[in-house]
Amino acid sequence: QVQLVESGGGLVQPGGSLRLTCAASGIITRFTDMAWYRQAPGKQRELAATITSGGTTNYADSVKGRFTISRDNAKNTVYLQMNSLKPEDTAVYYCNAGLTNRFWGQGTQVTVSS
Repeated sequence: QVQLVESGGGLVQPGGSLRLTCAASGIITRFTDMAWYRQAPGKQRELAATITSGGTTNYADSVKGRFTISRDNAKNTVYLQMNSLKPEDTAVYYCNAGLTNRFWGQGTQVTVSS
């Protein structure tokens, strides 16, 4: 059974940083395309960042240069380092495995506010 457990969300001031963690079980993240999505209140879920099994990363234009997706193969974990956070980054952040609708985490809330 695949489980994705996100953590690391919280309240941060504009310009601050957070690191989100996605701990995976039932899959091997180094062999799986992984992604972070986010959903702001009243908006559709959108793709923020991806990392392929080969290690290629891609980012939405809105987070490029500020967010970094990475993977720790030994811990079977995927991270999202978020720097220079803006109020518009406020959303629930979801970990996804396989870039389909099949495997999702429960989400972690990120609130950027002064």
